Amino acid sequence: MTANATRVLVLNSGSSSVKYQLLDMSDGSRLAVGLVERIGEETSRLAHTPLAAGGDKREREARIADHEEALKAVADELAADGLGLDSPELAAIGHRVVHGGLKFTEPTVIDDEVLKEIERLVPVAPLHNPANITGIRTAQALRPDLPQVAVFDTAFHTTMPEHAARYAIDVETADAHRIRRYGFHGTSHAYVSRKTAELLGKAPEDVNVIVLHLGNGASASAVAGGRCVDTSMGLTPLEGLVMGTRSGDIDPAVVFHLKRVAGMDTDEIDVLLNKKSGLIGLCGDNDMREIRRRIDEGDRQAALAFDIYIHRLKKYIGAYSAVLGRVDAVAFTAGVGENAAPVREAAVKGLEELGLAVDADLNAVRSDEARLISPEYARVAVAVVPTDEELEIANQTYALVSN
Repeated sequence: MTANATRVLVLNSGSSSVKYQLLDMSDGSRLAVGLVERIGEETSRLAHTPLAAGGDKREREARIADHEEALKAVADELAADGLGLDSPELAAIGHRVVHGGLKFTEPTVIDDEVLKEIERLVPVAPLHNPANITGIRTAQALRPDLPQVAVFDTAFHTTMPEHAARYAIDVETADAHRIRRYGFHGTSHAYVSRKTAELLGKAPEDVNVIVLHLGNGASASAVAGGRCVDTSMGLTPLEGLVMGTRSGDIDPAVVFHLKRVAGMDTDEIDVLLNKKSGLIGLCGDNDMREIRRRIDEGDRQAALAFDIYIHRLKKYIGAYSAVLGRVDAVAFTAGVGENAAPVREAAVKGLEELGLAVDADLNAVRSDEARLISPEYARVAVAVVPTDEELEIANQTYALVSN
């Protein structure tokens, strides 16, 4: 790697989309951001914004057949701004990979064996890992000489002790089929827990934080001294909090009941719990802004969905307070956590005995900056910390290839 190679391209490849950012790690600035969506459909869309050049957002719609064509289109957009993939300033490409199992506990330079292991994990991440693999292979074909680094959603959670990670099922069956709690949103939980410590003026190893990553997908984590000791998602991202379309925690016997009584097969139940449950199943909307609007208009079903969502949040805050023993901060992040003041207020309301409170005026402020929203007298800080998973992936990627 040359001395002036300070750029990292971050790729997040989904089943029909590619999100990307190009960052300069000399100062952490973003040079370009973009999204390709509806890959493989009749009309695909590419949106690209060249931040370094101060240019306007460019959008175009045309069929993009596959991920290879999508990444070539991304490369063309970057080249048009003088930021092409052939630039000697590009140090590496960092890939978000959702499931790394227990083998990958840190960012990893991708080689054939790493790819094989990611493929072996497809059965426990059938919606995510195949798309991640496609993105990796395509990027390798475009720049075979460049380091490609996998940053795993599960890595931050591999520090969970066995008593938190194990399910209480037959050990031989669990081990044979890799059944255990892995957790997800790890790059977000790592970034936010560290930023929360900085906000408190302390080192991460001196702070215990409950992180609430609340987006369409939602998860909680208990972080003790910079290490995850528990998290709400499990073998898959279905477990835990109420989410936009996912049920979160549910009695496993519901699956057997639906099969026996409703005649539903496993695929139908899978779709029900992952895509037709959560907020959208409860009230028909998974956008918290719309749900709050409906509540303001007196909609009882929206109000019930909100109450169920908050009840689950409170249960996890209480549970993780017990797990940690001492809590220094509760940090809200992601789309809902960062922007929905009523969610933050409701989640903390009634938890004064745990040392939690929010200041109404501070909570109402909208900002892109990390900030405290708790009153000075509160024993536990309540923070809003905008997450930055792309920057976290870029930092981890650049640190690895620099060394």
